[in-house]
Amino acid sequence: MNEELLIIDAHQHFWNYDAQEYPWISDQLAPLKRDFLPEELIQLLNKEKISGAISVQARQSEKENDFLLQYAENNPFIKGVVGWIDLKSEKIDERLRYYQNFPKMKGFRHVVQDESDPSFMVHPAFLHGINELILSGFTYDILVYARQLPQVLAFLQHFPDTPFIIDHLAKPDIKHRLFSSWQADMRKIADFPKVSVKISGMITEADWHHWKKEDFYPYLDELVLSFGVERLCYGSDWPVCNLAGSYSLQWDIVKSYFSCFNPSDIKKVMGGNTQRFYHLNE
Repeated sequence: MNEELLIIDAHQHFWNYDAQEYPWISDQLAPLKRDFLPEELIQLLNKEKISGAISVQARQSEKENDFLLQYAENNPFIKGVVGWIDLKSEKIDERLRYYQNFPKMKGFRHVVQDESDPSFMVHPAFLHGINELILSGFTYDILVYARQLPQVLAFLQHFPDTPFIIDHLAKPDIKHRLFSSWQADMRKIADFPKVSVKISGMITEADWHHWKKEDFYPYLDELVLSFGVERLCYGSDWPVCNLAGSYSLQWDIVKSYFSCFNPSDIKKVMGGNTQRFYHLNE
């Protein structure tokens, strides 16, 4: 791959590990029970000749925003932050105005995958919060499991012309090779012309210890067919990717898959689309 290519990792996390602050890091996820900080990531990015990254929330509190923005201020390779905000709050407009003071705060995310309510994303208060977020110029990351894609489709009906980005291919069950239902729903979502997808989090949806590159190719084929290279963004999901491999191993899947594409398409997927979606040049 061209060493001069500007590559942006569209999805990674940091944390100072604390069991109470990160209750989602269960014993099953024991390798994540330590600190993961910028000084470690920059070494991995430099090794792979990756220019920068988008830091995404791992806690649902505004304390997380302060934490990530501080790292972004001190580390130029952190190009933007996707934080968390209570989108159902009656003070949502006030909080969004506050975060407009931070140029590296690019958008927000809610961990919808953990919400048991199948109508969470179309709750009036949530829709109001998303509308305020859009009016404030921020982006929104959609984090769901594949089984929640019908809820995403209902949500998108309210914002048919708004750019959104879906994290981790919407987490299809790659381990059990469940494909057709995910494919059908993603094709419907692709009909919304401003929705993009992060090619991230794949190896942790596969068999952690027995996956091979080719396991992911049907999913990548479908995304290229449905969304086109103009709406796909590479992301590592570091350090969560360590559960099923390493930064280099997950990167090699994406790098290998797109190696036969023309240079302009590679440029889009590996960094150009991320720059555009998150307004990194503004």
